Amino acid sequence: MEECAVKNVCMDADEIERALTRMAHQILEANKGCEGVALVGIVTRGDVLAKKLATKIKEIEGVEVPLGALDISFYRDDFSIYIAPQVLGSNIPFGLDGLKVVLVDDVLFTGRTVRAALDALMDFGRPSCVQLAVLVDRGHRELPIRADFVGKNVPSSREENVRLYLDETDGRSCVEITQLDAGQRAHSLPLSSKEGE
Repeated sequence: MEECAVKNVCMDADEIERALTRMAHQILEANKGCEGVALVGIVTRGDVLAKKLATKIKEIEGVEVPLGALDISFYRDDFSIYIAPQVLGSNIPFGLDGLKVVLVDDVLFTGRTVRAALDALMDFGRPSCVQLAVLVDRGHRELPIRADFVGKNVPSSREENVRLYLDETDGRSCVEITQLDAGQRAHSLPLSSKEGE
């Protein structure tokens, strides 16, 4: 079942790029540079955002920070309701022990995705701290989770979905708010979802 028409485009491609540039500067400022900092993105779009942040940090500091991708499919508390979850696998090619890990996600909503990501992350090591960077914070938290770095706060209702589309995964870059149909849950698009498919 598809959602109704788009209600609002709250970020376009240029706004996304400006927000990521600002977030990269904030990450560097909060950590007094990039030494000991690693970025880990939650698949499927958090990992793309993490790559973009890593590129911006390299442009600013001239340093490549460690970069990883985290698949939380089997850590979700709603795992049992998905018959065939899309499993893409994690790729964290470095040890996390003692690092300041910036966990990157696209849209922060209830906090349940981040809780699952924290569980998954700890299976890879023991960071000195974990910070959270999200492009969009839409509110409606169900768990005591707060982002350290936010691209944009987007007020929304529970009857709406807030979705990030990226050129790399969807053929276009924007953040859209759509109205959910009755009984439909807010969720991210699968990775294979592309415009026109």
